[in-house]
Amino acid sequence: MFKEFKEFAMRGNVLDMAIGIIIGAAFGKIITILVNEVLMPPLGLLLGNVDFSNLFINLSKDSYSSLAAAKAAGAPTINYGLFLNSIIDFVIVAFAIFLLVKQVNRFKAKPAPAAPSTKECPYCLSAIPIKATKCAYCGSDLKG
Repeated sequence: MFKEFKEFAMRGNVLDMAIGIIIGAAFGKIITILVNEVLMPPLGLLLGNVDFSNLFINLSKDSYSSLAAAKAAGAPTINYGLFLNSIIDFVIVAFAIFLLVKQVNRFKAKPAPAAPSTKECPYCLSAIPIKATKCAYCGSDLKG
């Protein structure tokens, strides 16, 4: 059983997948920082000094000035600002992966066209199997 698992784990596809997951996780962290620290502050400034990570709906009767204050008080909240950040994060990651896959596919070798399985009868022009020696449609002899 260990030998079978070792053979499975050492296949190229499994190793490629593991490397892809590790790189993807690191890339995801970079994109999250890009969204939260680089893109969202100017976007919030353009929208009137809005801090998206601090946008929330308070579900309690008390009033809180920030999400941190509401969380500290244990108030139930809907944190839609964090959700917006996550959506932007996802869109950027998805677009970057799309561009990467598009470039990788451009360099992949195109598969060779399949060999034809039929040929044309020179007498009646019907499609017949390659190995045929006599046309099934017109009865013509196709040898030589």
